[in-house]
Amino acid sequence: MSRINVTINSAMPPDRLDLNLIFFGKEECLPNHSWGPGVRDTYILHHVHSGCGVFHSGNHSYSLSAGQGFLIEPGTIVHYEADELDPWTYSWVAFHGLSAKSFMRRAQLEASQLIYDAPHNPYFESFYDDLLAVHAERSSDVLSQSILYRLIAELISCSETSLEPSKSSPSRDAYIQQAIGFIESNYSQKITIQDIAAFVGLDRTYLSSLFKAKYGSSLQSFLVEYRMNRATELLANPALSISDISRSVGYTDPFIFSKMFKKIIGQSPKYFRGK
Repeated sequence: MSRINVTINSAMPPDRLDLNLIFFGKEECLPNHSWGPGVRDTYILHHVHSGCGVFHSGNHSYSLSAGQGFLIEPGTIVHYEADELDPWTYSWVAFHGLSAKSFMRRAQLEASQLIYDAPHNPYFESFYDDLLAVHAERSSDVLSQSILYRLIAELISCSETSLEPSKSSPSRDAYIQQAIGFIESNYSQKITIQDIAAFVGLDRTYLSSLFKAKYGSSLQSFLVEYRMNRATELLANPALSISDISRSVGYTDPFIFSKMFKKIIGQSPKYFRGK
């Protein structure tokens, strides 16, 4: 059988963090060793150290070799298989969190493109050993999080480098995705439509028109709906008061928050929680 090592990050508290390391592992695969078709409920980033194989996600198939990697997205049917003659060895790290999606978007990893190239980056070769080395430490939760953040920072850097030669302007969808990424990372702050437009580099009216054309609602409506949807998730936590949740989604006034929540969701926060 193939040699596999999996370590669960039990030290990390189950709080809703920007990033939360779930588990990590490494496997030396036998010829034609495969997983799937199946679905995962977290993001799982794989890096190929040697050998080669094929990764299938949705309608896309990718052939990968050493120095490359692939991302499994939550809720997506995937299947991957080691080569018959030169089976791959890979490491992986599983994570989720409030900023996981926006970080992956910054790394140019989305449904239409789920592979990356990092042939000369030593951090991808060592992250498994680094995580394993700190696993038994008293401060392993903090140390492992720092390694995960560094890994994703390297992933983003690789994608930015690969895109650097292209000087073409972003597409309309790219502007929209940048705006959504900014909202996902900053919705808990007192951000305005002008802040989002300034981050993207567009006039606020024009950016709002892009959202209107794509989603049928303005950028302001998108921001409010995103905050209220996050609030519905936070209401499942009995340790958080309505005021706590109001602050957590960017509203300093609980009354205004409750009014907006009822307008978008159709029920008051108190009634929604009582269900």
